[in-house]
Amino acid sequence: MPVERPEFIMAPGPTEVPPEVLQAQLELPYHRGPRFGAVIQRCVDALQRILFTKSDVLLFTGSGSLGMESAIVNLFSPGDRILVCDTGNFGERFVKIAKIYGIVPVVIEYEWGKNAKAKDVEKALADDPTLRAVLVQHSETSTGIVNDVEAIGRVVKDKPQLFVVDGISGVGAAPLRLDEWGIDVLIGGSQKALMTPPGIAFVTVSDAAWKANEAATCPRFYADWETAKTSLALDPPETPYTPAVTIFRAFAKALEMVEQEGIEAAWTRHAILGKATREGVKALGLDVQTEEADRACVLTAVVAPDGIDGAKISKHVREKHGIIFAPGQGRLKGKIFRIGHCGYYAPRDILMGLVALEASLQSLGYPVKEGAATGAAANVFRENGLA
Repeated sequence: MPVERPEFIMAPGPTEVPPEVLQAQLELPYHRGPRFGAVIQRCVDALQRILFTKSDVLLFTGSGSLGMESAIVNLFSPGDRILVCDTGNFGERFVKIAKIYGIVPVVIEYEWGKNAKAKDVEKALADDPTLRAVLVQHSETSTGIVNDVEAIGRVVKDKPQLFVVDGISGVGAAPLRLDEWGIDVLIGGSQKALMTPPGIAFVTVSDAAWKANEAATCPRFYADWETAKTSLALDPPETPYTPAVTIFRAFAKALEMVEQEGIEAAWTRHAILGKATREGVKALGLDVQTEEADRACVLTAVVAPDGIDGAKISKHVREKHGIIFAPGQGRLKGKIFRIGHCGYYAPRDILMGLVALEASLQSLGYPVKEGAATGAAANVFRENGLA
């Protein structure tokens, strides 16, 4: 009998967690005391540094979707019109949340796998000056794209609209410079490139966003920004309600590790991992779903071969090799599978995943040249001094 081993996650999230981060969860400090207050402050300070922002950072126990909802309810009032760039499943989530609260989303809808365009945002704002904000995904995990947030930010920066960015999977993996790019609200989560178990959502709030918050009338309680800010200002800092204390400790440790690597070095590492994965799957004769693929450093969305359901490929890789790829979501269900490489990943992990993919494709009847994927990926690593 083979030795039972844990499954290895190569999905967009949750992602693999370093042992040091897991170890940090073993202590349970009291959540209303100075020791835990110091943990909160470490998280806030580190996030401000890696995001290049002086904006306030608010932390919540919850998933990234809580952060998305908090942005909607804290910035807007029923009847407000907002511009949403819909590039996939999570762009659609912004639309759904807005409608629940009586906010009117004006949607620029893109074919899944296509990037949002700054020129489209510029035209939409010119056509409708009543729009209160522009909402866009930094990394759209349903398709693998990474939008050019910097270019969109240049369009919005000198206009009255707020700029709200879902960076849940992109923070730590793809470049983000909040203040320089004019981002008023950035939404993030712990369980993606920041190498922490699920359980923490965070938002950054600019001065302009706080002014909008003062006028917003959507109902809110748990995700109320003003309440969170008041608790954070206490000595020692607190959260309004009982937080996931152990996850916060893990998060503080993970952020420390990100800073030890250096955030720009982390961006470079993710870009290399993404390129190696793309070259590997292309060497098998497969296509990637993603436009502007050179930006796709969070995950690789692979188009399933004709006649093979993408979910079947993910299932085979998981059952036979213990590696988790994510199937397609929404309108791409069955058409793609997604290989995640954001967070605690290195070249050996990519090579291992590609070996499993080659073997599974062969078992499912798709002809491959053995070693083609790993050879192509290894070339990328060699070219970048990682092999």
